[in-house]
Amino acid sequence: MNLRAHYLQHVPFEGLGCMYDHFQTMGYRLSSSNVSAADDFPNIDDIDWLIVMGGPMGVGDENRFPWLHSEKAYIERAIDSGKTVLGICLGAQLIADVLGARIISGACCEIGWHAVERTPEACHTILDQALPASFEAYHWHADMFEIPANAVRLASSPGCINQGFIVEDRVIGLQCHLEMTMTGARELISACWDEHLPGDFVQCPEQMLAQPSRFDASNAVMIAILKSLEQGMDGRKTNLAD
Repeated sequence: MNLRAHYLQHVPFEGLGCMYDHFQTMGYRLSSSNVSAADDFPNIDDIDWLIVMGGPMGVGDENRFPWLHSEKAYIERAIDSGKTVLGICLGAQLIADVLGARIISGACCEIGWHAVERTPEACHTILDQALPASFEAYHWHADMFEIPANAVRLASSPGCINQGFIVEDRVIGLQCHLEMTMTGARELISACWDEHLPGDFVQCPEQMLAQPSRFDASNAVMIAILKSLEQGMDGRKTNLAD
């Protein structure tokens, strides 16, 4: 495919998950920046796809994490340059913030496996076939994004009304972790469980790890989303060639 994907990683325990194997299989030229280590960002013309991963920090924590300023500016350049941009959890919140939407405290924490429902509006987007009407997803968040102007809300859950959005069929934010693998969940639990807040939508580690098949099912939805975005990129390239 020869597409060039670059991902921004904030902490070592929140990586690409199942997306990594997909990109390798499809022959992507894959690169990354460790944002918290102040790694340089590639020239925006040298990438086709920007992926922004999760992390325990907040979108408004610039005083604690000054690199958030340059990261937001880079995300904005990617969007303005017509790139495909995908954000997961914190990454989705950063994209929403760049697009002018507020990031707010959710009504409750969502940690563990919870049902997600596709919105009727999602059927009119490039993700029509990728998102099932309902599916189970892995969650780990307290904050959530509001839906940016001109975006379509993709999904919701009982604990979080805004689980996803899409803009122009190429900029996507997902609050849930469809990319999460069993290994990734173990690492996230090890790193962050001591800081969790109890609540009605918070599972214990044993519950989160009890059914490995859950990861396989949610990973399948993640891969379907990636394939839909790839088809969209192919379509845009064809239109430009015409």
